[in-house]
Order: sequence, then C-alpha cells, then structure tokens
Amino acid sequence: MPQLNENVVLDALRQIKDPDLHKDIVTLGFIKDLKIDNGDVSFRIVLTTPACPVKSEMEAAANELVTAIDGVRSVNVTMDAEVPKGRGLGDKVSVPGVKNIVAVSSGKGGVGKSTVAVNLAVALALDGAKVGLMDADVYGPNVPIMLGASQARPEVEVNKLIPVEAHGVKLISMAVLQPGDKPLIVRGPILHGLVKQFLSDVKWGDLDYLIVDMPPGTGDVQLSLAQLVPVQGAVLVTTPQEVALIDVRRALRMFETVAVPVLGVVENMSYFIAPDTGARYNIFGEGGGERLASQYGVPFLGSIPMGIEVREGGDKGVPVVVGHPESPQAQAFRKVAEEVARQVSIEAMKPELVVLKKSQ
Repeated sequence: MPQLNENVVLDALRQIKDPDLHKDIVTLGFIKDLKIDNGDVSFRIVLTTPACPVKSEMEAAANELVTAIDGVRSVNVTMDAEVPKGRGLGDKVSVPGVKNIVAVSSGKGGVGKSTVAVNLAVALALDGAKVGLMDADVYGPNVPIMLGASQARPEVEVNKLIPVEAHGVKLISMAVLQPGDKPLIVRGPILHGLVKQFLSDVKWGDLDYLIVDMPPGTGDVQLSLAQLVPVQGAVLVTTPQEVALIDVRRALRMFETVAVPVLGVVENMSYFIAPDTGARYNIFGEGGGERLASQYGVPFLGSIPMGIEVREGGDKGVPVVVGHPESPQAQAFRKVAEEVARQVSIEAMKPELVVLKKSQ
C-alpha cells in the first residue's frame, strides 16, 4: 500500500478534467497549497473564473476522490478563482490592472445591447469577479441610468478619473462627465481620443473584466478600441428577426477583420411568456441567433426572454439580475455571464494549452 503523500493525492485529482480546457486540473496547475497532516488533507482548487458553472461538481469530485485514498482521515477543499490575463495582441498597450477587455456590440440599435452589457457586468460581479463597465456609446450613453448612477460624478486623483461605482461595478460614461440632455456632436478623430481617454486616463484599478458597451454598428469607436488595446473578445447581441441578424453579420465580419475573437452570440428578446396563461410567443421570430452562431462557427451564449422586469429595472437603475434575481430573465443573464467568462478563459489559456500539448 503506497504511503499517503502529495503525489498520491495529485494522481487521484488527475481524474478531474476541465470540460472546456480538456486537460486535468493538476496539469493545468489548478491545485494550490496542498497540505497533508496526519491524514488530514487540504488544498485549493483555483479555477479560471469565479463564474465557473461546474465549480460545485469539481468540488464534490475532489472530495470523493481524495477521501477514497487509504490513510486519508479528512478532506478540506477550498474553491477559489484567479481570472487569467488575456493575451497581448501585437504592439497594443494593455490597460494597467485590467486582465480582460470584452466588447459588447451589435450590428444595429434597438436590440438591447446596453441592457445585456449592464446585466452581464453586474452578473459577473455577483459571481465574485472584479468588473468595470466602460460606456463607449458616446452618442447614447444610457448605462448610468440603467445602473442608477446618473447623478454620480467621478472624482479626479493625480490627473486620473476615478470611476463611479454601482451594484459592485466600476463605471465611466460620457453621461457622468457631461450630464443633462446636451448632445455630444463629435467626428471620428475626436471619438478615437475619447476612447483612448476612457482607457488610459481612468484609474480602473485591478479588474478581472472590463466590459465595453459599444455603440451600434461598425464605426469609429469599434475600430479605435480594436486598434488601441488587446480586446480579449467580442459578444454580439441580436434579436431573432432577420433584419437584426443581417446587421450582426456585418459586426461579426468587422471583428474578424480587426483580429478580435468573437466570444459568441447572445439572442435578446427571444420570446415572451404571458404571465396570465404561461403561453410562449416568439414575437421576433425563433432561433435566429443560434442559427447565426452555428453558421459562423462561434459559440451561442444564450437566449434572454422578454419581460417587463427588464424594462422596469433599466428605468429604475436596478438591473434585473439584482431586482428580480429569481426571474427567468435574471437566470438567463446569469447563464450568459457564465458562458462569457468561460469563453474568455478559453481564449486566455490558449497559449498555455499549446505549451502543455507540446510538452506531452
């Protein structure tokens, strides 16, 4: 009978594989602080995102496998997460302290892109991630209203703007810099400068994810962001109707052209369930987002049903994931957040996976 030691424990834990990275958790370096004291075994499993959907399954499997080892008296597993820093792309300058930049974009307006960006950011924060939200939709900066921060103003510290905070998310937007209904009338070169300022002149601090709410379309802001910083990936928002799908195809091609990975497609306003009868109505069509994702070989991140709770939450400044956490809409947003975090981790871990594959 082999003596209880670290190698025996690690060999048992090699049976647990990460379903997305397709390697065992020991090879991936997820096991930290392994200690054995007279049969009492303790260790941490450090995942690549706090929003990991299989966290509880991994914890249960680790407990079961290590408990079954001869000589083990007790097992103490601590689940933890350290979001990996995204890959640098060429000579683009990273934002200090920010591990991953995720653009939320759409081919056209009116598909609920900002609603998705806000609830995605807040859902990631609820899962324990450090999250920032940059409202790059300078012509229609509605994010502060949706977060209940329209009256907040950023402070200045050593020539840096300090983002305002709401619902656990750090926020910067033209709407908190230029309040009121005065329109922002600027041309492309000035937009480039504004995007650069939002990235370099804001003291974001340590963030796992910086979510960027893009303006609709495929214009100057999208190109500026892609040129300035290493964007880890883009989330494309659409509705099921064909006119929205046509436009999101253009956005998808635009991100491919500027070498920004598309993390996946979110289908917003997918269907409506009548509260009185429970009947389901596909008001804008059915399955368009999923078909689009399949056609272009990108992940389908999930469907968000329509609901008055989403509209009310946006108007009141309390996102639905906070105001109505048990609603179908909130649950759908939480699942989308998990999928986005998963895809970001896969992108960030790609260089390490190549190294692991070569060494085997």
